Amino acid sequence: QVQLVESGGGSVQAGGSLRLSCAASEYPYNANCMGWFRQAPGKERDWVAFIYRSGGDTFYADSVKDRFTISQDNGKNTVYLQMNSLTPEDTAMYYCTLSWCGAGFRTYAVRYWGQGTQVTVSS
Repeated sequence: QVQLVESGGGSVQAGGSLRLSCAASEYPYNANCMGWFRQAPGKERDWVAFIYRSGGDTFYADSVKDRFTISQDNGKNTVYLQMNSLTPEDTAMYYCTLSWCGAGFRTYAVRYWGQGTQVTVSS
């Protein structure tokens, strides 16, 4: 059973930064990208950023573009999310995923979810 272990969440003031990490126990055959979703209280879970394992192409939601950076260490099956210029609107539970991503990230299918790590940004 594939496991995803997230770390790095916490509380920060607006304008601050946090770095999330997610280590996968393995990179299964049915996944080719890793990414992050987030869910704020009372809202739907939305994707935030994805990175293809091969080639490292990245995709970002408009709400985090130019503030968040996703990266990976393939040797460690680990993905990172560097979050800068945080605002209270970024407050959410952040979930790591192993997914299958279609070309150009036009489609995706989440294969595995992490347990989530809480990010709280105060004004």
